[in-house]
Amino acid sequence: MECNTSGKLIILSAPSGSGKTTIIKEIVKTFPQLEFSISATCRAPRGTEQDGVDYYFLTQDEFRQAIDEDKFVEWEEVYAGTCYGTLRSELERIWSKGHTIIFDVDVKGGINLKRLFGDKALSIFIMPPSVEELRNRLIGRGTDSPETIEKRVGKAQQEIADANQFDRIVVNDCLAVAVHEVEDEIRTFLSRS
Repeated sequence: MECNTSGKLIILSAPSGSGKTTIIKEIVKTFPQLEFSISATCRAPRGTEQDGVDYYFLTQDEFRQAIDEDKFVEWEEVYAGTCYGTLRSELERIWSKGHTIIFDVDVKGGINLKRLFGDKALSIFIMPPSVEELRNRLIGRGTDSPETIEKRVGKAQQEIADANQFDRIVVNDCLAVAVHEVEDEIRTFLSRS
């Protein structure tokens, strides 16, 4: 199944806890033509997350079946037994309304989407100010065990090494400044024909 590639995409990726979801929530207030792409995952919901709003929550069997049926544009096993992916139907849903898709995806997913869509995509890596600050943010969330936090911090160190594969890197040391920088990048990208 071919995917309509006529629309533009904006990809924000970052290590868990870097603030990319918070930045995206601010960005969509400024750009009404942006629509959030909801990723699919086979992990359990966290906190107040809702199916079809935060993620499409699938069982592992449903996720594997969707892979077998080529329903994903891209997918990754981010942690052992925990997959995330972008459904083709999600892109079609947003582009059919004439909107630009904004992605909140893991680093590998962001790299894969940029590779697939090339110049039609703007990829931005949200960099934490430091690994220690990232650890503090994850602890402050109160949603993960200490073991899970350390696993995320270890993964973050690997992901930071891939930041140079993105079009732009924005350090989220001050949320307002990071939001402004991302807005400027998006404004420039959307103004190109």
